[in-house]
Amino acid sequence: MSCWKRLIRFKDQNDTERFGEPLIRADEAFLLDDLILKGALQARCLKGDDMFNLVATPDVVCVKEILPLLSPCQVPIVKCVGLNYMKHIKEGGRNPPPYPSIFIKPRSSVAAFNEDVLIPKLAQDDQLDYEGELCIVIGRTGKDIPKSEALTYIAGFVVSNDVSARKWQRDPAYAGGVPQWCFSKGFDKFAPLGPMLVSPKAVGNAGNLHLQTFVNGELRQDTNTSDLLFNTEAIISFISQGTTLEAGTVIMTGTPAGVAMGMKEPMWLKDGDVVQVSIEGLGSVKNKMVFE
Repeated sequence: MSCWKRLIRFKDQNDTERFGEPLIRADEAFLLDDLILKGALQARCLKGDDMFNLVATPDVVCVKEILPLLSPCQVPIVKCVGLNYMKHIKEGGRNPPPYPSIFIKPRSSVAAFNEDVLIPKLAQDDQLDYEGELCIVIGRTGKDIPKSEALTYIAGFVVSNDVSARKWQRDPAYAGGVPQWCFSKGFDKFAPLGPMLVSPKAVGNAGNLHLQTFVNGELRQDTNTSDLLFNTEAIISFISQGTTLEAGTVIMTGTPAGVAMGMKEPMWLKDGDVVQVSIEGLGSVKNKMVFE
């Protein structure tokens, strides 16, 4: 198990880049920027260059700037679960799948919690969507993992947005007769990840956390991770059957109801729209959609 409950990468007052554990309460996870502006965010320094193998130190410093925690080079692959919230399954007019429905995003889809998401020309239509999601980050490599041991393979949980080009996912004129997921969701920067990794020591299996998604400040998704069909342990066990699950792998666990696709009159994302996804105890991602 890790020597921290919450992990950030940051610059201290001397502009030295460090890993550390922010000294905050769980209800302050959304307030990191405000605390920095007030000069009130401190972190206990962690020693090491590998975020999955850090050593605790007694040193406490002030945080000047939060840096992206996970970069594409640290993530071997992004595995994703579709149709995993019961209310979202109903809004899509589908039946619950018997097993987790899996697709992937490439590592190049990883983006920082606060950077612009550049939308390529072929996805600049009236079907660009948001999907607020809870993500699992695998901390050690494993295969054929039983549910009873799943939590021991987790480095932590992070908030994310599964940006999706629905035309390329569902429109038969583009996707063909069978919905196509990987291409439509795998463009560069289509997976912004949050600034803070939170250990199971702090949130258990993350099965009872409040998730909200806002577009330009308007609430679109508002649910609890208790609505998940397949929980953390079930997802990790299933994905690892016959397949090596490498350290650094990010698993997006699915999105709840409230996406544009599920609306009678879909409110698709436009150029300049700002999407913020917040999860209780994990913080937020906030990204502007920018049409290239």
